[in-house]
Amino acid sequence: MARMRFVALSTLAVVLATAAAATAQSASVPPAPPGVALKPLPSDYVIGPQDVLLVHVWKNDSLSRQLPVRPDGKISLPLLHDIHAAGLTPMQLRDKIAAALAEFMPNPEVSVAVLEVHSYRVSVLGEVQRPGMLELKAPTTVLEALALAGGFQPFASPSKIVIFRKDGRGDTQKLRFNYNRAIGGDGGEDNVTLRAGDVIVVP
Repeated sequence: MARMRFVALSTLAVVLATAAAATAQSASVPPAPPGVALKPLPSDYVIGPQDVLLVHVWKNDSLSRQLPVRPDGKISLPLLHDIHAAGLTPMQLRDKIAAALAEFMPNPEVSVAVLEVHSYRVSVLGEVQRPGMLELKAPTTVLEALALAGGFQPFASPSKIVIFRKDGRGDTQKLRFNYNRAIGGDGGEDNVTLRAGDVIVVP
């Protein structure tokens, strides 16, 4: 009986050690984002609400911090208080922060990095398997978004897809997209890279 209890306790110890090792490994390796594979953000990526930024001011830890973009599109920094970040690229925001800090210190060196993307949302509607909104983590094309939506319903019209997109003035543009030509490989249709807020409608 004592030997059986010892074996049971030994087995339990091994199970707990294995679970602890797996937990440590999962904590040290960030999970892969769902959907498309993570790609580097383009230099012209536009910051949006709920994105998480890392603002670093060289040799000034009190001003350097990781912070989210608020729903109103602003971030809060010491000395500067509220700064509008949404609608700017990281480099544009860097220059904006550096110019504002120049009133308080000589030649501030600032860097801005996007740590987490939460504002890159598009919608896929109509004759697809899983219509709805997609929260993307990296630059995504129409073909990739359609794949994430599960593909087409049996009676879809892939050659008549429309992408609704807001321009800088707030006007809605309609971009026609022919899926059949895009996958044909003859260069007859560009595989459009989506922007935040795009709505793909599959009739």
